[in-house]
Amino acid sequence: MRTGREGERALPFFVYGTLRPGEHNHDLFLRGRTAGEGAARLEGALLYDGPGYPYAIEAPGTIVGELVTAAPGAYGELLRVLDELEEYGAPGDPGNVYERAARDVLRADGTTARAWVYFAAPRVAHELRARGRLIAGGDWIAWTAPVRGNAVGPDPGRA
Repeated sequence: MRTGREGERALPFFVYGTLRPGEHNHDLFLRGRTAGEGAARLEGALLYDGPGYPYAIEAPGTIVGELVTAAPGAYGELLRVLDELEEYGAPGDPGNVYERAARDVLRADGTTARAWVYFAAPRVAHELRARGRLIAGGDWIAWTAPVRGNAVGPDPGRA
């Protein structure tokens, strides 16, 4: 099992894009592997369109998402699957598309939880800052709603 900056500690995951309930990757990667899911926000980050899937970048702002807790006995497999989906190998790996980092997220009830968050890797973040489209309001579901209303969904993707 890959670890990370938090060591072996099993943290929940903050998901903000295609892994959110009702999205394509939620059914593919999370269904049957979670014990709980609930609304949450990540402060100190902005969301950019990939296109087709979003990227979080650390900056002043807020991202809307879900806090996902692995089902008993499913954490190691879930961590492996999500790391693979997000093309994360190890901290600082130049081949990473995303970096996994532990951050505090705010639950709907106002309490905080430490969670894994997948952020755009430095080279990707640099490109997004220069040429990317900022997702106003930091909410992938709201951003893609007009597209869905036209019966054309975004490409299946990440985070």
